[in-house]
Amino acid sequence: MKRVRCPKCENYVYFDETKYTEGQSLVFECENCHKEFSIRLGKSKVNNIRQEENQEEERDSYGEGFGSISVIENIFGYKQVLPLREGDNVIGRHSVGTVISTPIETHDRSMDRRHCIINVRCSKTGRLIYTIHDAPSITGTFIRNEILGDKEKRCIGDETVVTIGATTFILHTAANK
Repeated sequence: MKRVRCPKCENYVYFDETKYTEGQSLVFECENCHKEFSIRLGKSKVNNIRQEENQEEERDSYGEGFGSISVIENIFGYKQVLPLREGDNVIGRHSVGTVISTPIETHDRSMDRRHCIINVRCSKTGRLIYTIHDAPSITGTFIRNEILGDKEKRCIGDETVVTIGATTFILHTAANK
């Protein structure tokens, strides 16, 4: 199954790409906003070049950055690697009009738009410290299948498994300086 994003509301429309040939034009109607839009199947040289450049930039930024989270693929969304920055990283469901620092592209409605916050800071000794707390959210934030309490902040480390709604991600810390 392939998916395309509606240019008006950013809702995903899914289709079976095996039924069509390369170069064929398809017209879709978004179920959400009823906008009609079309695409042409095939490989774009521009997109491939852009994708390679983005991968190089991501590799460079992770090496010097503050770590990342890897969102595990599930029925609601695909695998994503999202970089973290120093300070508060607000994590939640991507939505038009909601501005957060680490948006996860998903259809998981049990994940809030502002679900949890990972704070990355440098200690006096130069080590990076990662803490997490609930934003607060409706369904809660789980660390290794244990729910965080109200206003509870917890230190987390490399390979920590976090579940928000029906979506799970893994923290990858940066190499400490």
